[in-house]
Amino acid sequence: MRATPSADAYSSTLPGFLGTIDNLIARVEAIMLAVGVLLMAANTVANVVGRFVFQNSIFFSEELNRILIILITFAGISYAARQGRHIRMSAIYDALPPKVRKLMMIVIALVTAVFMLGLCYYSFNYILTQAGRGRVLPSLQIPVWITLVWVPVGFFMTGLQYLLTAIKNILSRDIYLSTAVLEGYDDNEMEV
Repeated sequence: MRATPSADAYSSTLPGFLGTIDNLIARVEAIMLAVGVLLMAANTVANVVGRFVFQNSIFFSEELNRILIILITFAGISYAARQGRHIRMSAIYDALPPKVRKLMMIVIALVTAVFMLGLCYYSFNYILTQAGRGRVLPSLQIPVWITLVWVPVGFFMTGLQYLLTAIKNILSRDIYLSTAVLEGYDDNEMEV
């Protein structure tokens, strides 16, 4: 059975400073996702109203939605990691004894954290390259690199989330898919 905290009352189970970091990441994810989805919905509705009521679309609507999709996507990967909702290929893993599964979960979380932090580094360098080119969006006239800021932020938060998951597994007797989600299946997940 999974331990799933409600989204509005998330409280880290990690001790001390690690718990503070975990709670901070959860708040940043929640704000990024909520603001992104609400702005995208408002922008889309306003554009539809403008198009059908006033026969005039909002000229920057498509560009704004593209920016918001980037924000939601990269905040979402961190959120998915926190909720233990990332893709798992677990046929072999599930057949292993608990001690081996625990070791594998620690290794998987650490390797994933390294890859996410590596992608953060490369995406940051990509943003620096884009900033050097001086390109701007046609409608909004803002630099392209500003629209991509969410990419390294999302990779960084996801890398931290996986690092915290590895630490949680090192400190705990149980096996955790994330800092808040125990390994296992709900009853309805086992039905095929």
